[in-house]
Amino acid sequence: MTARILIVDDAEGSRRVLEAKLTAEYYQVTTAADGASALEIAAREPPDIILLDLIMPGLDGFQVCRLLKADDNLKRIPVVLLTAVDSQEARLEGFEAGADEFLSKPIDDLVLFARLRSLARLKVMIDELGEHEESSRRMGVTPMPGSRLSASGGRILVVDDDRVQAEALSEDLSVEHRPVIETDPQQALISARGPIDLAVINVASRGFDALRLVAQLRSGEHSRQAPILAVVDPKDRGRLLRALDLGVNDLLPKPFDPLELRVRVRALIRRKRYADYLRDAVAQSFEMAVIDPLTGLNNRRYMMGQLDALFERSAPGAEPVSLLMVDIDDFKRVNDTWGHVLGDDVLREVAIRLAASVRAIDLPCRFGGEEFVVVMPATRLSDAERVAERIRDAISDKVIVSGDQEIPISVSVGVSASDGPDDRPESLLRRADEALYEAKSAGRNRVVIHTPRS
Repeated sequence: MTARILIVDDAEGSRRVLEAKLTAEYYQVTTAADGASALEIAAREPPDIILLDLIMPGLDGFQVCRLLKADDNLKRIPVVLLTAVDSQEARLEGFEAGADEFLSKPIDDLVLFARLRSLARLKVMIDELGEHEESSRRMGVTPMPGSRLSASGGRILVVDDDRVQAEALSEDLSVEHRPVIETDPQQALISARGPIDLAVINVASRGFDALRLVAQLRSGEHSRQAPILAVVDPKDRGRLLRALDLGVNDLLPKPFDPLELRVRVRALIRRKRYADYLRDAVAQSFEMAVIDPLTGLNNRRYMMGQLDALFERSAPGAEPVSLLMVDIDDFKRVNDTWGHVLGDDVLREVAIRLAASVRAIDLPCRFGGEEFVVVMPATRLSDAERVAERIRDAISDKVIVSGDQEIPISVSVGVSASDGPDDRPESLLRRADEALYEAKSAGRNRVVIHTPRS
């Protein structure tokens, strides 16, 4: 997977060497000689990944990383800090600043390329979700989170055949989280079916194939979105690279430092919860696009899409598509007499009775205002008429009670059915509307059928 990469390094020789290596791997590369220039370039043309030298004059790598992560337009860009000074303090400060990885110079090319592939996949996923969420937010259908997403209290699955090491990991994690230890891979897969925020796997385990477990978690329906932190032996480059290719999100070299463990875990859980938030926001926006918020029925947009699909799939000689158009009689009187709040209660109650009166294959929708539509696939006109009468009886024969108010309600129903292979959804709706108008003109509280032409 290719990506746009911004290299930030004050040493021209280092920039050129790294640029040549990445260009040879078909990455699109831009360079900057200092932190200020990097921020300007990133703001003008946001890259997919930033490789950021730690020690630079002016703004150092820590400062640049913090500024990037504080910018709403740039905070989703993965940042890899590069340094010749691989101290524990520097690594911890880098992760606290928001860095996604910390690589030591001289850089191991194979590790770098594997890490870039992993980060590029992550960036594509986060960007797609973020674009959907931003579009929904602009339309006013998705709330933004009220506060910063928490990175504590996570349910963490620790998988290791070394019970002593697993317990040491668990003890360090239990300061902020809720770890669960599994030494058997099959039990680990069972535990992963429940909600987990992170899996910590010792890929150097000798008692089972930890890489196979990684692959199984990545393909599992319940676990594929959970991040994986692999505990690795840095000398076993083959296993390390294979773990990254299989979808491991981060690496923890052995022997691990408890502070580095906590910082990496915090970053992974925060990212996972942000991705979960984006998925929930996207799902909510899709739902709001097809659901009427007052009644909970599908809305007109969804109904038209389903009706179009039914007509396209209809085979010659198949049973027709029938449609009911249901209108609450004299609904203006309800609003004028009892107010719009009780009027909304009436609409909700009518929707409940309507949905309870149709068949499982039927699609009840709110068409708009006090009008409802029921789409009835593969239904003859006579069957549609019986359902229409059932709806009218369910609504009109019972007074609707809202609070301490009793509100008499009736409905009129127009019924139509598709009329041959050349018929269209718009014509079906028009004929049902004409039948509804006839029912209203004839005194309301009745069902009228639009008889198809012979």
